Amino acid sequence: MSKTEFDERNLRSLRIFCAVAQAHGFAAAEKELNLSKASISRHIREVEEKLNTRLCERGPRGFELTRAGRVALEVASSALRALDRIKPEIDAVGGLLSGTLAIGITEHIVTAKACRVPEAIAELRRRAPAVRPEVQVMSFAQLNQALRERRVEIVIRGSYRKERTFDYLPLFVETHRVYVRADAARCKAGTPLPLIYREHPFVDDLLEKPGFTKGPIAAGLEAIALLLTSGDYAGLLPEHYADKVGEHYPLSVVKGSPAYRNGLCAITEASRPISRNAELFLEILADLHSG
Repeated sequence: MSKTEFDERNLRSLRIFCAVAQAHGFAAAEKELNLSKASISRHIREVEEKLNTRLCERGPRGFELTRAGRVALEVASSALRALDRIKPEIDAVGGLLSGTLAIGITEHIVTAKACRVPEAIAELRRRAPAVRPEVQVMSFAQLNQALRERRVEIVIRGSYRKERTFDYLPLFVETHRVYVRADAARCKAGTPLPLIYREHPFVDDLLEKPGFTKGPIAAGLEAIALLLTSGDYAGLLPEHYADKVGEHYPLSVVKGSPAYRNGLCAITEASRPISRNAELFLEILADLHSG
Protein backbone atom coordinates (compact mmCIF):
# COMPACT_ATOMS: atom_id res chain seq x y z
CA MET A 1 0.00 0.00 0.00
CA SER A 2 1.41 3.40 -0.98
CA LYS A 3 1.73 6.20 1.52
CA THR A 4 -1.10 8.18 -0.09
CA GLU A 5 -3.68 5.38 0.10
CA PHE A 6 -6.16 5.39 2.97
CA ASP A 7 -6.62 2.28 5.10
CA GLU A 8 -9.68 1.56 7.24
CA ARG A 9 -8.39 3.58 10.20
CA ASN A 10 -7.57 6.53 7.95
CA LEU A 11 -11.10 6.46 6.53
CA ARG A 12 -12.53 6.64 10.06
CA SER A 13 -10.29 9.59 10.81
CA LEU A 14 -11.41 11.23 7.57
CA ARG A 15 -15.05 10.80 8.58
CA ILE A 16 -14.29 12.42 11.93
CA PHE A 17 -12.56 15.34 10.20
CA CYS A 18 -15.62 15.86 7.97
CA ALA A 19 -17.98 15.69 10.96
CA VAL A 20 -15.95 18.31 12.86
CA ALA A 21 -15.71 20.59 9.82
CA GLN A 22 -19.45 20.36 9.14
CA ALA A 23 -20.20 21.04 12.83
CA HIS A 24 -17.82 24.06 12.68
CA GLY A 25 -15.74 22.96 15.64
CA PHE A 26 -14.76 20.39 18.21
CA ALA A 27 -17.33 21.33 20.87
CA ALA A 28 -20.31 20.83 18.58
CA ALA A 29 -18.87 17.56 17.21
CA GLU A 30 -18.05 15.98 20.60
CA LYS A 31 -21.64 15.04 21.41
CA GLU A 32 -22.44 13.94 17.87
CA LEU A 33 -19.35 11.70 17.65
CA ASN A 34 -19.33 10.64 21.32
CA LEU A 35 -15.58 11.28 21.40
CA SER A 36 -13.37 13.48 23.57
CA LYS A 37 -11.64 16.55 22.15
CA ALA A 38 -8.30 14.79 22.59
CA SER A 39 -9.47 11.81 20.56
CA ILE A 40 -10.95 14.03 17.84
CA SER A 41 -7.72 16.02 17.68
CA ARG A 42 -5.68 12.83 17.32
CA HIS A 43 -7.79 11.66 14.35
CA ILE A 44 -7.47 15.02 12.62
CA ARG A 45 -3.70 14.99 13.11
CA GLU A 46 -3.58 11.54 11.46
CA VAL A 47 -5.38 12.89 8.39
CA GLU A 48 -3.09 15.92 8.25
CA GLU A 49 -0.02 13.70 8.49
CA LYS A 50 -1.41 11.43 5.77
CA LEU A 51 -2.02 14.39 3.46
CA ASN A 52 1.10 16.23 4.61
CA THR A 53 -0.77 19.52 5.11
CA ARG A 54 -2.63 21.45 7.81
CA LEU A 55 -6.39 21.19 7.40
CA CYS A 56 -7.63 23.47 10.17
CA GLU A 57 -6.64 26.05 12.71
CA ARG A 58 -7.82 25.33 16.24
CA GLY A 59 -7.12 27.48 19.25
CA PRO A 60 -8.40 30.42 21.31
CA ARG A 61 -9.86 32.09 18.21
CA GLY A 62 -11.93 29.01 17.42
CA PHE A 63 -12.02 26.44 14.64
CA GLU A 64 -11.38 27.43 11.04
CA LEU A 65 -10.57 25.36 7.94
CA THR A 66 -7.49 26.23 5.94
CA ARG A 67 -7.71 26.48 2.17
CA ALA A 68 -6.46 22.89 1.93
CA GLY A 69 -9.02 21.91 4.57
CA ARG A 70 -11.91 23.32 2.53
CA VAL A 71 -10.76 21.35 -0.52
CA ALA A 72 -10.30 18.19 1.58
CA LEU A 73 -13.79 18.58 3.06
CA GLU A 74 -15.44 18.90 -0.35
CA VAL A 75 -13.60 15.94 -1.89
CA ALA A 76 -13.75 13.71 1.20
CA SER A 77 -17.47 14.34 1.79
CA SER A 78 -18.25 13.35 -1.79
CA ALA A 79 -16.01 10.26 -1.63
CA LEU A 80 -17.35 9.04 1.72
CA ARG A 81 -20.96 9.49 0.64
CA ALA A 82 -20.17 7.52 -2.53
CA LEU A 83 -18.78 4.70 -0.37
CA ASP A 84 -21.91 4.77 1.76
CA ARG A 85 -24.05 4.40 -1.37
CA ILE A 86 -22.41 1.19 -2.61
CA LYS A 87 -24.62 -1.26 -0.72
CA PRO A 88 -27.89 0.67 -1.24
CA GLU A 89 -27.22 0.92 -4.97
CA ILE A 90 -26.40 -2.80 -5.20
CA ASP A 91 -29.57 -3.55 -3.21
CA ALA A 92 -31.53 -1.43 -5.68
CA VAL A 93 -30.31 -3.62 -8.56
CA GLY A 94 -32.11 -6.49 -6.88
CA GLY A 95 -35.22 -4.42 -6.29
CA LEU A 96 -34.55 -3.68 -2.61
CA LEU A 97 -34.09 -0.07 -1.53
CA SER A 98 -32.02 0.53 1.60
CA GLY A 99 -29.67 3.00 3.26
CA THR A 100 -30.33 6.65 4.11
CA LEU A 101 -31.98 9.51 2.28
CA ALA A 102 -30.66 12.88 3.51
CA ILE A 103 -33.25 15.66 3.11
CA GLY A 104 -32.82 19.34 3.93
CA ILE A 105 -35.91 21.49 4.49
CA THR A 106 -36.74 25.10 5.19
CA GLU A 107 -38.34 25.98 8.51
CA HIS A 108 -42.05 25.82 9.38
CA ILE A 109 -43.37 24.31 6.13
CA VAL A 110 -45.44 21.68 7.95
CA THR A 111 -48.01 24.33 8.98
CA ALA A 112 -48.81 25.01 5.30
CA LYS A 113 -52.08 23.26 4.42
CA ALA A 114 -50.81 22.41 0.93
CA CYS A 115 -47.64 20.75 2.27
CA ARG A 116 -47.75 16.97 1.85
CA VAL A 117 -44.14 16.24 2.80
CA PRO A 118 -45.08 14.30 6.00
CA GLU A 119 -47.36 12.03 3.95
CA ALA A 120 -44.55 11.58 1.41
CA ILE A 121 -42.16 10.41 4.13
CA ALA A 122 -44.79 7.99 5.41
CA GLU A 123 -45.35 6.64 1.89
CA LEU A 124 -41.60 6.27 1.36
CA ARG A 125 -41.42 4.18 4.54
CA ARG A 126 -44.35 2.06 3.34
CA ARG A 127 -42.83 1.37 -0.08
CA ALA A 128 -39.21 1.11 1.07
CA PRO A 129 -39.11 0.22 4.79
CA ALA A 130 -35.33 -0.31 4.74
CA VAL A 131 -34.71 3.32 3.73
CA ARG A 132 -33.97 5.66 6.66
CA PRO A 133 -34.94 9.30 6.02
CA GLU A 134 -32.68 11.89 7.68
CA VAL A 135 -34.16 15.41 7.85
CA GLN A 136 -32.34 18.65 8.72
CA VAL A 137 -33.90 22.12 8.99
CA MET A 138 -31.63 24.85 7.62
CA SER A 139 -31.63 28.39 6.24
CA PHE A 140 -31.76 29.10 2.51
CA ALA A 141 -27.99 29.57 2.24
CA GLN A 142 -27.26 26.52 4.40
CA LEU A 143 -29.54 24.34 2.26
CA ASN A 144 -27.75 25.38 -0.93
CA GLN A 145 -24.36 24.72 0.65
CA ALA A 146 -25.42 21.33 2.00
CA LEU A 147 -26.69 20.33 -1.46
CA ARG A 148 -23.47 21.43 -3.17
CA GLU A 149 -21.36 19.64 -0.54
CA ARG A 150 -23.57 16.56 -1.00
CA ARG A 151 -24.47 16.36 2.68
CA VAL A 152 -28.11 16.17 1.56
CA GLU A 153 -29.54 14.71 -1.62
CA ILE A 154 -32.84 16.60 -1.74
CA VAL A 155 -33.67 20.10 -0.50
CA ILE A 156 -37.20 21.43 0.01
CA ARG A 157 -37.30 25.23 0.02
CA GLY A 158 -38.62 28.28 -1.76
CA SER A 159 -37.59 28.86 -5.36
CA TYR A 160 -37.73 32.64 -5.54
CA ARG A 161 -34.12 32.68 -6.76
CA LYS A 162 -33.44 29.85 -9.22
CA GLU A 163 -30.02 28.63 -10.27
CA ARG A 164 -29.18 26.59 -13.37
CA THR A 165 -27.05 24.21 -11.29
CA PHE A 166 -30.20 22.85 -9.59
CA ASP A 167 -33.27 20.95 -10.82
CA TYR A 168 -36.63 22.05 -9.37
CA LEU A 169 -39.78 19.98 -8.78
CA PRO A 170 -42.68 22.36 -7.91
CA LEU A 171 -44.69 21.26 -4.86
CA PHE A 172 -46.93 24.04 -3.52
CA VAL A 173 -47.13 27.82 -3.12
CA GLU A 174 -47.11 29.88 0.07
CA THR A 175 -47.98 33.58 0.31
CA HIS A 176 -45.97 36.06 2.41
CA ARG A 177 -47.39 39.30 3.82
CA VAL A 178 -46.24 41.99 6.25
CA TYR A 179 -47.80 41.68 9.71
CA VAL A 180 -47.89 43.70 12.90
CA ARG A 181 -49.30 42.94 16.31
CA ALA A 182 -52.92 44.11 16.04
CA ASP A 183 -52.94 45.92 19.38
CA ALA A 184 -49.58 47.68 18.89
CA ALA A 185 -49.95 51.23 20.22
CA ARG A 186 -47.73 52.86 17.58
CA CYS A 187 -49.58 51.03 14.83
CA LYS A 188 -52.93 52.27 16.15
CA ALA A 189 -51.54 55.81 16.14
CA GLY A 190 -50.77 55.43 12.43
CA THR A 191 -47.01 55.38 12.88
CA PRO A 192 -45.25 52.88 10.52
CA LEU A 193 -43.25 50.28 12.39
CA PRO A 194 -39.69 49.34 11.35
CA LEU A 195 -39.53 46.18 9.27
CA ILE A 196 -37.63 43.30 10.87
CA TYR A 197 -34.76 42.46 8.54
CA ARG A 198 -33.48 39.11 7.40
CA GLU A 199 -31.53 38.38 4.24
CA HIS A 200 -34.36 37.56 1.85
CA PRO A 201 -35.35 38.86 -1.63
CA PHE A 202 -38.88 39.74 -0.47
CA VAL A 203 -37.59 41.80 2.48
CA ASP A 204 -35.07 43.59 0.24
CA ASP A 205 -37.88 44.42 -2.20
CA LEU A 206 -40.05 45.82 0.60
CA LEU A 207 -37.28 48.13 1.81
CA GLU A 208 -37.18 49.72 -1.63
CA LYS A 209 -40.85 50.67 -1.31
CA PRO A 210 -42.08 53.86 0.42
CA GLY A 211 -43.31 53.39 3.98
CA PHE A 212 -40.87 50.65 5.01
CA THR A 213 -37.71 51.27 7.04
CA LYS A 214 -35.12 48.75 8.16
CA GLY A 215 -35.50 47.45 11.69
CA PRO A 216 -33.58 44.90 13.77
CA ILE A 217 -31.96 41.87 12.20
CA ALA A 218 -33.49 38.43 12.80
CA ALA A 219 -32.40 34.96 11.74
CA GLY A 220 -35.37 32.75 10.91
CA LEU A 221 -39.15 32.94 11.15
CA GLU A 222 -39.22 32.20 14.87
CA ALA A 223 -36.99 35.21 15.56
CA ILE A 224 -39.16 37.42 13.32
CA ALA A 225 -42.30 36.27 15.15
CA LEU A 226 -40.68 36.94 18.52
CA LEU A 227 -39.79 40.52 17.61
CA LEU A 228 -43.07 41.13 15.78
CA THR A 229 -45.21 40.02 18.72
CA SER A 230 -43.37 42.46 21.00
CA GLY A 231 -45.53 45.09 19.31
CA ASP A 232 -42.69 47.39 18.22
CA TYR A 233 -41.95 46.04 14.73
CA ALA A 234 -43.50 44.80 11.49
CA GLY A 235 -42.40 41.51 9.96
CA LEU A 236 -42.79 39.48 6.78
CA LEU A 237 -44.24 36.02 7.41
CA PRO A 238 -45.89 33.24 5.38
CA GLU A 239 -49.67 33.36 5.89
CA HIS A 240 -49.84 29.83 7.30
CA TYR A 241 -47.19 30.58 9.92
CA ALA A 242 -48.79 33.92 10.80
CA ASP A 243 -52.08 32.07 11.37
CA LYS A 244 -50.38 29.82 13.94
CA VAL A 245 -48.71 32.77 15.69
CA GLY A 246 -52.07 34.59 15.63
CA GLU A 247 -53.60 31.87 17.81
CA HIS A 248 -51.59 33.34 20.71
CA TYR A 249 -51.00 36.95 19.64
CA PRO A 250 -53.46 38.99 17.53
CA LEU A 251 -51.85 39.92 14.21
CA SER A 252 -53.04 42.06 11.35
CA VAL A 253 -51.76 42.61 7.82
CA VAL A 254 -50.13 46.00 7.30
CA LYS A 255 -52.24 48.21 5.05
CA GLY A 256 -50.79 48.19 1.56
CA SER A 257 -48.68 45.10 2.15
CA PRO A 258 -47.77 43.28 -1.07
CA ALA A 259 -48.59 39.58 -1.32
CA TYR A 260 -45.46 37.63 -2.30
CA ARG A 261 -46.06 34.18 -3.77
CA ASN A 262 -43.24 31.74 -3.03
CA GLY A 263 -43.14 28.39 -4.84
CA LEU A 264 -41.85 25.58 -2.62
CA CYS A 265 -39.86 23.00 -4.58
CA ALA A 266 -37.95 19.77 -4.12
CA ILE A 267 -34.48 20.60 -5.39
CA THR A 268 -31.63 18.37 -6.51
CA GLU A 269 -28.20 19.03 -7.99
CA ALA A 270 -28.51 19.06 -11.79
CA SER A 271 -25.06 17.60 -12.51
CA ARG A 272 -25.31 14.78 -9.96
CA PRO A 273 -27.02 11.43 -10.61
CA ILE A 274 -29.50 10.84 -7.82
CA SER A 275 -29.99 7.56 -5.97
CA ARG A 276 -32.98 5.30 -6.48
CA ASN A 277 -34.09 6.28 -2.95
CA ALA A 278 -34.21 9.93 -4.02
CA GLU A 279 -35.96 9.06 -7.30
CA LEU A 280 -38.70 7.23 -5.42
CA PHE A 281 -39.17 10.07 -2.94
CA LEU A 282 -39.41 12.64 -5.74
CA GLU A 283 -42.02 10.46 -7.48
CA ILE A 284 -44.06 10.32 -4.27
CA LEU A 285 -43.76 14.07 -3.72
CA ALA A 286 -44.91 14.77 -7.27
CA ASP A 287 -47.93 12.45 -6.94
CA LEU A 288 -49.04 13.88 -3.60
CA HIS A 289 -48.70 17.51 -4.66
CA SER A 290 -50.20 17.09 -8.14
CA GLY A 291 -53.71 17.84 -6.93
